[in-house]
Amino acid sequence: MVGASSFERSLMQRALLIVTIVLFGALTAVALWKHGYWGIIAPHFQSFGAGQVLADLVIALTLAMVWMWHDAKATGRTVWPWIVITVVLGSFGPLFYLLTRKPVATAG
Repeated sequence: MVGASSFERSLMQRALLIVTIVLFGALTAVALWKHGYWGIIAPHFQSFGAGQVLADLVIALTLAMVWMWHDAKATGRTVWPWIVITVVLGSFGPLFYLLTRKPVATAG
């Protein structure tokens, strides 16, 4: 977004986060309705390929939790609610953390 102000970039980022949360939330709701919580997790233990996808998700979410930990410490936020949400609801933790994060002033 060349030439956009910091405020415009922040607004666009928040809009993208909201769209992502709504669409991913709808997908998650349908998956839970059709298969239940265990029905979403169980297939990841049925093959090495599916297990690899689960391991990749765990690695990615762990990296996100480490980043949230450091960012929360640097910005004076409490990280524990976001860690719990991430462990229980996966990507919703980092998505809501980013949505509720105050914009950081950048040079330039």
